Amino acid sequence: MGWNVSDSGPIWMQLHRQLMQRISAGIYPKGSKMPTVRELASEAGVNPNTMQRALAQLEADGLVVTNRTAGRTVTEDGEVLARMCRQLAREQIQAYFDGMERLGFTRQQAVDFVQTWKEEEK
Repeated sequence: MGWNVSDSGPIWMQLHRQLMQRISAGIYPKGSKMPTVRELASEAGVNPNTMQRALAQLEADGLVVTNRTAGRTVTEDGEVLARMCRQLAREQIQAYFDGMERLGFTRQQAVDFVQTWKEEEK
């Protein structure tokens, strides 16, 4: 999963979201050690201070725990992680419905479209 930084919105917020997606996808599993700020910043091609701000927000969200000697680890709190996954899923669903609305579909038509697609994929 590559990093995607654009001009739409603050970079640290984009990084924060992408870090949440990486946790959700299991790239950084529950209880695992996170790469250092410098490693993540280098990988994403951003300033370490910007990455630090994204990580600080993850910590404020309860998704990451900082230990001064061991660095950062992903929380082991399953409920916190499940809540984050539900939030990301809701955002994806909302983006789908918003996109379908821009194409002229009603909400029900968008739901029907998914059902038809699902049946065709079987």
